[in-house]
Amino acid sequence: MIASGWDVLDASHEALRTAVGAVPAGGWHLPTPCERWTVAQVFQHAVGDQIGYAAALTGEPGPDFNPFDPSGEMAGVDPAAFLEDALTRAAKAWAGVDRDAAEVPTPVPPHKMSPWSGSAACGLDAAVHAWDIALATGRPSPLTPELARPLLKVAREIVEPLRPYGAYAAALAPDGALDRLLR
Repeated sequence: MIASGWDVLDASHEALRTAVGAVPAGGWHLPTPCERWTVAQVFQHAVGDQIGYAAALTGEPGPDFNPFDPSGEMAGVDPAAFLEDALTRAAKAWAGVDRDAAEVPTPVPPHKMSPWSGSAACGLDAAVHAWDIALATGRPSPLTPELARPLLKVAREIVEPLRPYGAYAAALAPDGALDRLLR
């Protein structure tokens, strides 16, 4: 397990590891809060997004599948290894980022963000999908209010520009930092 050195990202990666590690053997086909997506599809999407963030920083290839059209097929897949490869790529990429840079490339609009915002956006993706998977499998939320607060800050930067593309559902009325993040 490699740490990126960015607290929010590392905590988000750990939340995703925890959620994925708790998926029961028959749980990959359960529905999630992501409309029409199973646990396996959300998992594949989350893996692809982490690879996409790494690729934006390093110039290396992105995922070899479309994270926005995940198959949901898990035959022959070792979930822990598949996830750890993606998280390692992302952590290594973010560990190499100059914290004093004005901006760094990201795979999401505006495609350039401050280093903190970019790392937190990568974390946001991992953390929210950890929540999706945990909720779908009947596990407690891996998101804490302490993690939700900084993620909410970056969510305010990137969610609204992405909402028209269907990346996020319509906002719901908030009730506390964690609820504001998830809504």
